[in-house]
Parts: sequence; structure tokens; C-alpha cells
Amino acid sequence: MAKLLITIDGPAGSGKSSAAKLLAAKLTAAFLDTGAMYRAAALAAMRTSCDLNDVTKLEEIIDKTDFKFEIEAGQMTVKINGGDATEQIRDPQVTANVHFVASEPSLRQRIVRLQRAFAGRYEKIVAEGRDQGTVVFPDADFKFFLTADAQERSKRRAKELTEKGYKVDLDKLQQEIEKRDRQDSTRKISPLIAAADAITVNTTNLTLEQVVEKIFGLIKNND
Repeated sequence: MAKLLITIDGPAGSGKSSAAKLLAAKLTAAFLDTGAMYRAAALAAMRTSCDLNDVTKLEEIIDKTDFKFEIEAGQMTVKINGGDATEQIRDPQVTANVHFVASEPSLRQRIVRLQRAFAGRYEKIVAEGRDQGTVVFPDADFKFFLTADAQERSKRRAKELTEKGYKVDLDKLQQEIEKRDRQDSTRKISPLIAAADAITVNTTNLTLEQVVEKIFGLIKNND
């Protein structure tokens, strides 16, 4: 089990992935990108052209798929049945289908096992996601919950997608983010909420560097 475990939760576009990655580098810790695990599971299912509403089939696919998550150059890489999928899991179509995995209790349990197994391999972990501090690692040393208004989060995601060569409709993207917020916050299992002992950081008017420095300072002051 990790000697230092930090969780950073928050909605899509709040900056949690970028902040967690930078914080992990600053602390020489492993970066656990839990969203990548859900995306990998969704992509594996999409490749079979199965009905994504068929939970039993999705369970079978996840159980039979060889997922490998490794740390390379400070970020988590993803392999599905031996093939690199690190970039493909970021495709907007995969993003649109992640909820089929994330909303089902039996599927989430499988992904949580992958997350805990990953964490067990490293002494220091910075884990980002939506339920890291509440469900996956309730005994984490430090817990943070990042927020930002939907418009700002949409702009951030649009910039990220544009840089990767995707065409983006900002209004449609904001609608998708707001829809994901509703799905995440109202699902019966592991809803998107801040842990009772988490420190909330509003990132709307902060740069990535400012967010990380704030979190880093809070950790050092309470170490």
C-alpha cells in the first residue's frame, strides 16, 4: 500500500487530471488517471460492436480483456490486449460512451479493483477521478475536490480537443459537460460528491500552476 496517497476528484473539465499529473511530478509520485481506466473499458467494448446497454456482455468483455496501465514519462499509458490505446481512449466518441461503464455498479467494481491494484504497486500515488476520496481510497492522506463553472470547463475541454485536431462546437460541448455532470451527480452508486474531509478548490479563475501550488502548499503545511 502507498505510503502517501492523495486524491483529486471533480467534474469533467475542472482541471483535476492536469493538476494531478503536475502534482505527481512535483512529488515524484505515480499518477493514477482513473478516467483512463473507464475509457479503456468503454473502448474495449466499442471494438466488439456489442450493445453497450448489455451489462452482462460488458462484464464479460472487461473480465476477458488484458488491460495494462503503466507510468511512462510521468503519465499513465494504456494498452488493450497488447496494443497501445493511450491516445484513442481520448476520442470524443469514447467520451460519449464512458457513462455505460461508469453508471453500472458491477462494472465500476471491476474498474475499482484495477485502480487499487495499480496503487498497490507504488509508494506514492496521486489519484484523480470522481470517487477516489469517497469510495476507492476513503483513507487517503489528503483529499481535494476541484470545481469550476461549466462555461470555463467547456472552454478548457474545447482547447484540449482542438489541440488534438478535433473540430469542436463549444455550445454543444458545454451541453455534453452539463449532461455528464447530471449523470455523475445523480447516479445511485458512487455519485460525484466531495468527501466530507476533502478540501474544495475552485479553479475557475486559477491557472494550472496556481492550482497545483495551492494544493502543494496545503499538503506541505499539513505534512
